Amino acid sequence: MSFRSSSLAVAIAVAFLMPAAAFADASTDLDQVVVTASRTDQTLNQVLAASTVIDRAEIERLQPRSLADLLRGTPGVSIANNGGPGKATSVFLRGTEADHVLVLVDGVKIGSATSGTAALQDIPVDQIERIEIVRGPYSSLYGSDALGGVIQIFTRHPEGGFVPHFSVGVGSYDTLRGSAGFAGRGAQGWYAVEASHDQTDGINACRGKPSPGGGGCFTYEPDKDGYRDNALSLKGGWRFDEQWDADASATRTEGRNHYDGTSSNFAESATQVVGGRLRYKPSQDMLFTANLGRSEDLSTDYENSVYADTFNTHRDVASVQADLGRVGGGAGLTTLGFDWQRDRVVGNTDYLVDARRNHALFAQWQQEFGASSVQASLRRDENSQFGGKTTGSLQYGYTLTKTLRVTGSYGTAFKAPTFNDLYYPDYGNPDLGPETSRNWELGVRGTPGWGNWSINAFQNKIDNLIVFDASLSGPLFPFGGANNIDRSRIRGVELAADTTLGDWRLAGNATWLQPEDDSDDASHGNLLPRRARRTAHVDVDRSFGAFSAGASVFASGYRYDDTANAHRLGGYALTDLRMAYAFDAAWKVELSANNIFDRHYETARYFNQPGRNWMLTLRYQPRS
Repeated sequence: MSFRSSSLAVAIAVAFLMPAAAFADASTDLDQVVVTASRTDQTLNQVLAASTVIDRAEIERLQPRSLADLLRGTPGVSIANNGGPGKATSVFLRGTEADHVLVLVDGVKIGSATSGTAALQDIPVDQIERIEIVRGPYSSLYGSDALGGVIQIFTRHPEGGFVPHFSVGVGSYDTLRGSAGFAGRGAQGWYAVEASHDQTDGINACRGKPSPGGGGCFTYEPDKDGYRDNALSLKGGWRFDEQWDADASATRTEGRNHYDGTSSNFAESATQVVGGRLRYKPSQDMLFTANLGRSEDLSTDYENSVYADTFNTHRDVASVQADLGRVGGGAGLTTLGFDWQRDRVVGNTDYLVDARRNHALFAQWQQEFGASSVQASLRRDENSQFGGKTTGSLQYGYTLTKTLRVTGSYGTAFKAPTFNDLYYPDYGNPDLGPETSRNWELGVRGTPGWGNWSINAFQNKIDNLIVFDASLSGPLFPFGGANNIDRSRIRGVELAADTTLGDWRLAGNATWLQPEDDSDDASHGNLLPRRARRTAHVDVDRSFGAFSAGASVFASGYRYDDTANAHRLGGYALTDLRMAYAFDAAWKVELSANNIFDRHYETARYFNQPGRNWMLTLRYQPRS
């Protein structure tokens, strides 16, 4: 057996056997309040969907170099990266497409309306307070894009009185990082200000061959492809009285990114998110919320310092929501809401249509009946491009004992075609319809005295997949174009467990996935590209007073880079080490070493990944 195969087997075995080897108190706070799974406040113990919450303490313990590194270790997630830090990064959740994941920042939907994906590589982890990941179809609450799940990122939030903090770090590839901020809370208001800087000389992003017959970037540019990112986040809130409160937030990241390419090899980009919320609570049984926001995805490309093109997208969103409690008696909650969205494209590419609108009505009912819990939702979207779409979801949970619960769900979802799918010159097809899905899921969760564990099995059938169709012909498609022709069927099982044994903390998960092409052509039965069938992740940490140390092992099976399954990407295993020393109540020094065995691997064909690398960080953060 090869080293990579044996590492994967060991990681899966540890993730499997951890529940049997654990004896101590639970390390996950099941009373933590989350909002993404229902658009209302719930404790993690109440959530019926398969969910993962990563808080600030977890982020600091793991010391991830990027948001992608942090997400990589969560159940059901596969990452594809085009050449290292700052390069285009795709997240595949439960085997669905990269544009089947809805991403929110402080409640505002982000992402490019042209490509359909969010620039996760530009979001600095130092500015993140918490991440909520909900796996499964959520179009019935959020509309398009939530076919595979939802990732919601919350920026830093004050814990108490005035608290400043900063960090500075140096690392491999001439990396320099720094962040600073302050936050505070008074009797009626709160505020938070965060700024960060990240720069690196990077690695040679692509080892691609010249076109035709190549892959990756289709060119040879054997140089280092550096990256620079600056980010600023502002937040604040005010409670006017017992009934009224409001908050607002604004974040902006600006990146300068070198890469390898034939038509462009440098980009200046920015992601900006602005949002506000007003809440009115006339009684304990009623809450009314109004949200308003805008997200912008801005990118200008150059080739050897010569202007190439601009792709800017602007998204305006608004919503009103009413949460009505105790409907029907018992612990019930009914939610009624309206969402509105407008997308616009600005640039030098001539799109046949450069704006669209979507509005939707949605309703949700949550109720507990003794040991049973129900969450049902229904939504109707009306889109100016493709018309109407109705989606729904039904989730059920039954508490067998105080420490054991079973769950089951069925849900439908859809994904609207992007502007590139519809109107990009020589590719877009204005007759495209939305992709649709049907998802079934069964789960079991345990919260024994030693920790937490869960098993979730699911099947997701996706119809009208939007793919490149070479058979299209005509003046609009001289070389083929986008078409609704394929289907896929994704089956999977996820396992997760965590525990605390004295000063030891152990956590692990494993995912088995069968993401198959279910179309009636030669691709039938092929694996969907860039999704591994098996992944596993294990974290082990130990504290020794002021000193702590830990290790993470991530293992991935093989995957393919193309729909024909002609180009195989080998499996790999990565081992990361970390340590920290708190030499004062407010001061801490951290050291991380990633990919310590210097494994060569690719998550996208011909695109390189960093070898062995390290990061040294000095952090100052007094406790409130």
